[in-house]
Amino acid sequence: MLVAPNGDTLKETAKLVQNAGAESLVLDLNLAEVDAAETVVSKTLERFGRIDALLNIAGAVPQIDILEMSDKEWHDGTELKLHGARRLTIKAWESLKKSRGSVVLMSGNSALFPKAGYAAVGTINAAIVALAKAFADKGIVDGVQVNSVLPGPVMTGRRRSYLEKWAPAHGMSIEDAFAKFPKEAGIERYGRPEEIAELMAFLVSPGAKWMTGSALRMDGNEVKSI
Repeated sequence: MLVAPNGDTLKETAKLVQNAGAESLVLDLNLAEVDAAETVVSKTLERFGRIDALLNIAGAVPQIDILEMSDKEWHDGTELKLHGARRLTIKAWESLKKSRGSVVLMSGNSALFPKAGYAAVGTINAAIVALAKAFADKGIVDGVQVNSVLPGPVMTGRRRSYLEKWAPAHGMSIEDAFAKFPKEAGIERYGRPEEIAELMAFLVSPGAKWMTGSALRMDGNEVKSI
């Protein structure tokens, strides 16, 4: 079940899933809406009859200085990435108990070093790590495995679009802008979405069943602390 408020993009993803030999359904839905979680779970059970794994990936928090970010921007960022994941996990919990399933919540390595320039990103990511840990504690009794993933700079379409706009605004070529950020972060290169996906796939696989309550960082060693 693929869920996001951009149906056309999801349909392209659904084709890739089908080409890989699996079935998928698309829900064009904004997970920031309070009733969205109930719809996702009911539609999933209606079609597939069970839920084995839930991957909470939705949400992009604006990178705005802590003194400039408005209450609405704080609210919108929290509502989707934190509360959207919380509501969906709660609604899916009974089904996950029956299947002894797995949950992964997407955070980010900024949870470990929040800075003024992107305070909301770090704050909300840290809250997601804590939320995952709390769900994992509940999962010990209920048989549900829960972990969080903390990626570093990954070259997604969103990051690419941002750099393509950022470069001319700062008098730089796109190539220089693309090279600037890994160098400043002290890493060899950007991560690839597929690398994060492989990590999440491992976390919901049988081989990772004893790993629960963990926050797994994949960032090319951007975070230097232990």
